[in-house]
Amino acid sequence: MRERIKRVSQTIATRSPEKLLVGSFALVIGIGTILLALPVSQHGSVGFLDALFTATSAVCVTGLTVVDTNTAYTTFGQVMIIILIQAGGVGVMAFAAIALYLLGRRLSLSVRAALNSAMFQKEIASEFASIFWRILRFVLIIETIGAILLFFGMLTQEGAARAAYSALFHSISAFCNAGFSLYSDSLVGLRDNPLVIVTITLLIVLGGIGHPVAVDFWRIIGTPKSDAAAGPKRLTLNSSIALSTSVGLILGGFVLLLAFGLTPHEHSWSTRLFAAFFQSVTARTAGFNTVNVGSLPLASLMALVFLMFIGGSPGSCAGGIKTTTFALWVARLLSLLRGEKWARIFGRHIPGEISRRASMMIGLAVLWNLFGLLFLLATERETPGVGMHDVLFEQISAFGTVGLSTGLTPKLTGAGKLWIITTMFVGRLGPLTMASWAFSRKTPGVRYPEGRIMIG
Repeated sequence: MRERIKRVSQTIATRSPEKLLVGSFALVIGIGTILLALPVSQHGSVGFLDALFTATSAVCVTGLTVVDTNTAYTTFGQVMIIILIQAGGVGVMAFAAIALYLLGRRLSLSVRAALNSAMFQKEIASEFASIFWRILRFVLIIETIGAILLFFGMLTQEGAARAAYSALFHSISAFCNAGFSLYSDSLVGLRDNPLVIVTITLLIVLGGIGHPVAVDFWRIIGTPKSDAAAGPKRLTLNSSIALSTSVGLILGGFVLLLAFGLTPHEHSWSTRLFAAFFQSVTARTAGFNTVNVGSLPLASLMALVFLMFIGGSPGSCAGGIKTTTFALWVARLLSLLRGEKWARIFGRHIPGEISRRASMMIGLAVLWNLFGLLFLLATERETPGVGMHDVLFEQISAFGTVGLSTGLTPKLTGAGKLWIITTMFVGRLGPLTMASWAFSRKTPGVRYPEGRIMIG
């Protein structure tokens, strides 16, 4: 048995980081599908494809559902869903690494590289254990505090036992930016409960800023003032860009949603302001909603599509192309307009290779979603009451692992479900695997003759 385990460990160690990431997520999705398909997990109304869809949505922390989580799944099934959400949020590779760490085994360089690609921006092999434990403590502390606050907020509407269970479920779902809810209308019924909505909002923001930013904050807070060797207490460039872009997108989305319309006019201005701000936050990462998304104006839906496509920050529970990628693309565009060679952000020049990789990820994301839009338009063409805006919204929501829907998800055909499953998987791992692939590219040894073409 020991020899067999050793051979398996050696095989894993020789895998590339992107294969380890994809394989780990696929394995957990497979296990989750089997568990959710068991009779003990459901009330007999969930088929294998629907179980696969739910497991993928949970592990990829998306939140799109083809069946109602509260009525279709038993308590056991709901617990399995929240475990899958937690595993997907923190990262399957991180769970595997900590398991090896607790067993006293030394992490292979390949596994460390995979963790580095999934969670961090710099090499941290020598200090992985301490940093990861800090992140794990941060996650548990925030989710516990969130669950306590949600418990008191929900206690006014439910019994103590149900409120405690619902509070824990929604705290994990919100921090992991999953968007799963035990309520059929998501949070529409709780939109007038400020304690619940504010807590969910804070959990979403904390889960979407990214592990590198959390580690950066922890470094600043935990460094003694007398420690002169630690240098000045300031955020790294990555954290500064992620935070400033996130704030800008939240405020920009809030203004656009308020201008285009989000809530019925008979509601008070305070309710409309609160709803617009919440949807601007949740559209980039989580997928909860306090309004009926299907009844929103087309301009508001387009604003949400833009927010969902960008998503959260690198190393976070969110999907999308990421805030730093978008900020770098904008900086690169401005530098070209100014005739400069390099992109410049906060007084720092960004290397050309990083700019090219950002452009590559955006280009691949656009191509994937254009193909997905075409595919879904073909497969869902006979679905009654479905327009192009519904299909576009569904595609971007799946790619950004957001979980918002205009109502198309439960109506999807078998082919449509399989495509959305694939898109959720690619959306969760795509930017990571593409970045890893970009690092391993080889410079061609042959240079071809130069050619010029007309553009514009």
